[in-house]
Amino acid sequence: MEQLRSSLRDKPAVRWGALALVSLTMFFAYMFVDVLSPVKILVEKELGWDSTVFGLYGGSEFFLNVFVGFLILAGIILDKMGVRFTALLSGSLMVIGAGLKVYALSTTFRNGGIGYETISGLTGGIKNVFGWELPPTAMLASLGFMIFGCGTEMAGVTVSRAIVKWFKGKEMALAMGIEMALARFGVFMIFRISPWLSEKFETVQAPVIFCALLLCIGLLLYVVYWFMDRALDNELGDEEIEEEEPFKFSDLGKVFGKGIFWIVALLCVLYYSAIFPFQKFATEMLHYKVGFELKEASDIFSYFPIGAMIVTPFLGYFLDRKGKGATMLILGSILMIVCHMTFALYPFVSGSSSSTAVAFSAIILLGISFSLVPATLWPSVPKLIDNKVLGSAYSAIFWIQNVGLMSVPIIVGSVLDSVNKNVPEGQPKDYTLAMLIFASFGVAAFVLSAFLKIVDKKKGYGLELPNVKK
Repeated sequence: MEQLRSSLRDKPAVRWGALALVSLTMFFAYMFVDVLSPVKILVEKELGWDSTVFGLYGGSEFFLNVFVGFLILAGIILDKMGVRFTALLSGSLMVIGAGLKVYALSTTFRNGGIGYETISGLTGGIKNVFGWELPPTAMLASLGFMIFGCGTEMAGVTVSRAIVKWFKGKEMALAMGIEMALARFGVFMIFRISPWLSEKFETVQAPVIFCALLLCIGLLLYVVYWFMDRALDNELGDEEIEEEEPFKFSDLGKVFGKGIFWIVALLCVLYYSAIFPFQKFATEMLHYKVGFELKEASDIFSYFPIGAMIVTPFLGYFLDRKGKGATMLILGSILMIVCHMTFALYPFVSGSSSSTAVAFSAIILLGISFSLVPATLWPSVPKLIDNKVLGSAYSAIFWIQNVGLMSVPIIVGSVLDSVNKNVPEGQPKDYTLAMLIFASFGVAAFVLSAFLKIVDKKKGYGLELPNVKK
């Protein structure tokens, strides 16, 4: 009878194959997210952007998710339409957004191509309302990034739900750890590839084109996953239908009405606000504050996600079998504080071997931190939220997270321009205040992590317990 009730997800090769399909698409997405981060200075020279504009561009990825509530809609779509439909929709949005961004950086658009006058009119309106002077290239690139952001954040929610679906009762934290590790490897790759492609083709558009093509491949991988997921549903039949009831709007109260949900959501936004926005400024920060050449700074920072990539699967394996999730969140927050405070306060000397060692060590610590927190955070959500609204829970957390990811780059970019307004062009920029801002998020994340451990001990959510039953 056990053999008769077995399904595709009980076959290791099949469920790990499904993981590979959805993980590779996120690998490509993470490359596209930071495609311009390691070439920020080149972007400013070629396109005439400044730090404020670059920050606005970086934050635009999350604009529609935050102000239009697209991520909440994504969760509803996921709960009502399922993983397959939502995966294809998210992949399509990523490709469309990437295409717009490619066109925005092209010489055709810059020389007055289709839509240039319309976009120029929009930039004038934004200047009148907000006082931001956005070049047309930045405006169109931001519009493309908004659409891409809808797709990639929807994909993140969908992939989390897909992993729960295929690995429930099995190696779920390990699977999530591997998916996150591959995504981190995407950051490593783009910090290596983007400067090389920009230099080889003498334009910052080259790496954007490369990553856009990878996203097209990712969409095809989602098509393959569609057939695998449909086969699984056909096997599960009524068993799966009984397990997951149809979505109702009233079910959202079960998500937003839980205090533990808000603790996790706030921890998420605070922690990630000190990671992803930092990536967009890290190469320039290392260049000016530590004294690295631009390519060297990009190469050195690329080791940050490598640490996370290597350690995350092992942490997922440990979490599955030993637990200690809340403790790992606390440790991860502490390591992030140490990294950002080091870059804020350490007296770096350009060309000094000791300064290089300190900078490299701080980056490695950040990588370990970036393993500890995500590897613990996402597998913990199914312990806190009913399965039938799990998609909405993930999307709500992502939406709250997006508020920080949209706001922080804008704030940091404005702070950099304000602090360095009297610094002559070509002279080192002062990054002390910016790094203190990032460190403050780490302190708040630490406080919430400690509070979460106390709540878990009293309420018995099981965050410190293993996921796999012995």
